Amino acid sequence: MPFPPALKDRFFDAVLFDMDGTLIDSTPAVARSWATWAVEHDVAPRALVNSHGRPAVEIIADVLPAGRVPAALDRIVALELADTDGVVPLPGAVEALRACSRAAIVTSCTRALARARIAAAGLPAPAVVVTADDVTAGKPDPEPFLLAAEHLQVAAARCLVVEDAPAGLAAAHAAGMATLAVAGTHALADLDADAGVPDLSHVRFASGPTGIRVAA
Repeated sequence: MPFPPALKDRFFDAVLFDMDGTLIDSTPAVARSWATWAVEHDVAPRALVNSHGRPAVEIIADVLPAGRVPAALDRIVALELADTDGVVPLPGAVEALRACSRAAIVTSCTRALARARIAAAGLPAPAVVVTADDVTAGKPDPEPFLLAAEHLQVAAARCLVVEDAPAGLAAAHAAGMATLAVAGTHALADLDADAGVPDLSHVRFASGPTGIRVAA
């Protein structure tokens, strides 16, 4: 996926970053937690394929009866909070957050888990962090990104979303935002975005009086 001049020449009022797979690598910890959870709840691992980027409560609701969802959700939250071993920042993530004058993290995990992983990875947390606890509908619904734009007091059309998952990119498109894909958990060829890069070390963010610019 090329990095088109149309995106490089634009200026944005804010950059909204997904977290897992975009800013941090939490894949080993996530895999361990969900593998344990699946065994405990007699769920076939294949039932959890392609669930990256969606809130845990929605994933669980797809595979368990409604009456079992609350307790099952509490269990996966506990498992993930207890395991941040190996959670590290992805290349270019720290620099990208520091370079953007106005930014947010928009994640499908809970507030407590977001805080734990941000701390474990040593990320400079922006003032705005939108989590699954803040919305009624998660990605691919546009609500998380629209809420971040509202908190930052910027127009949706003036936001750039950085994402690694189809659900997140679909949410960004529905919100009317520009998109930059990173190959955190999916191949770039499988991601529908305005531009794509292997990771954030392949782009530069620069903040100025007219906004934030991104260039390869």
